[in-house]
Amino acid sequence: MSSENSSADDVRQVWDVVVVGAGPAGASAAYAAAVAGRRVLLLEKAELPRYKTCGGGIIGPSRDALPPGFELPFRDRVNAVTFSHNGRFTRTRRSRQMLFGLINRPEFDQQLVEHAQKAGAELRTGATVSRVEQHGSAVPDRRSVAVVLQGGETLLARAVVGADGSASRIGAHVGVKLDQVDLGLEAEIPVPETVAEDWKGRVLIDWGPMPGSYGWVFPKGDTLTVGVISARGEGAATKRYLEDFIGRLGLAGFEPSVSSGHLTRCRADDSPLSRGRVLVCGDAAGLLEPWTREGISFALRSGRLAGEWAVRIAEAHDAVDTRRQALNYAFAIKAGLGVEMSVGKRMLALFEKRPGIFHAALTGFRPAWRSFTDITRGRTTLGELVRSHPLAQRALNALDRRQQAAAGGATATQGTAKDTGDPKAEAAGAGAGAGAELDEQPES
Repeated sequence: MSSENSSADDVRQVWDVVVVGAGPAGASAAYAAAVAGRRVLLLEKAELPRYKTCGGGIIGPSRDALPPGFELPFRDRVNAVTFSHNGRFTRTRRSRQMLFGLINRPEFDQQLVEHAQKAGAELRTGATVSRVEQHGSAVPDRRSVAVVLQGGETLLARAVVGADGSASRIGAHVGVKLDQVDLGLEAEIPVPETVAEDWKGRVLIDWGPMPGSYGWVFPKGDTLTVGVISARGEGAATKRYLEDFIGRLGLAGFEPSVSSGHLTRCRADDSPLSRGRVLVCGDAAGLLEPWTREGISFALRSGRLAGEWAVRIAEAHDAVDTRRQALNYAFAIKAGLGVEMSVGKRMLALFEKRPGIFHAALTGFRPAWRSFTDITRGRTTLGELVRSHPLAQRALNALDRRQQAAAGGATATQGTAKDTGDPKAEAAGAGAGAGAELDEQPES
């Protein structure tokens, strides 16, 4: 229960924390605040469970951020990755240990919400938030935030967490600024048992034809999740990529059960994470890994932090203390997830120019594959990897210098970063055979 009730609380219920959005970020925030003993209301505009466009890969950092006792509803466990470069130079790498697991978002999200409810949070579905107000007649005192629903109903809270997705109304209130927007297209394709068996335990990652694009196949029992992603503004080309991708995989004859699209949005470095007693997390804050656009682990981790700091903001008695707690939240986000995002942006810039190098490294350079497996299993992060590997630091520093030179008008370097399209030409000795799939024995 709340540590203190004002006279306004006696007349009208005031929640300690209201969380807007019941995805992974919102459910994590609600759980964290409820575990601390606070009165928490979790609002969701849809009825649960609901479908979300998402590959559904659960890597180590996601697993480590789950509530205690959470049993992941895996549809498959991945121990092999097939890499291709726009459909060519295919190679499969295998591991004796699981790399990551695959879930369906409706089940996963529902289970997270149930954990928040068990911790004491109250769920309300079918509730669409139109706006939040921190001043004006709807707000009885300086310690309150008014959450106004469609239809006019107003809820009061000591702190609000915005976790309402990439088109967040709460993010607009906070003033979230975006630096990168990408379009993801996805199809859920039911397949016969013989086809499903061929994909069991193995995913495909295809480096795509547009700069920064890639495609994936994630098996989930009798259904394959097939998707592609690229920069927004390439809608027609992205759609063609998905169609061509599905066609060359031999899946064009199967009717998708769901076809969907989604915009992912990355925050700018100077984008705010709070305004007064309102925090944002997950997609609403533009928190995701810029290169892979992986968002579940960022949602879970930022949601937990937002819930913990929302409790502190709910307890704050004045604007100075509120601001202090909000700054502490921002520092916690930037010190962890912010560092990973910074490295991810630099990786994306390199990948856009030289996808062949990434393909050659992952398919033919053992340390690169080992780094990939360490990241997926949660043994390290992109940020830690760069800090601990001088070679990675030098490569990214060299990229930074090239970009600075290009920005300064160094046209003499034009063409030096052009991708030949042949990973063997990008990195001699990579071992990626042209046009034929190569396989290898499992590694530890």
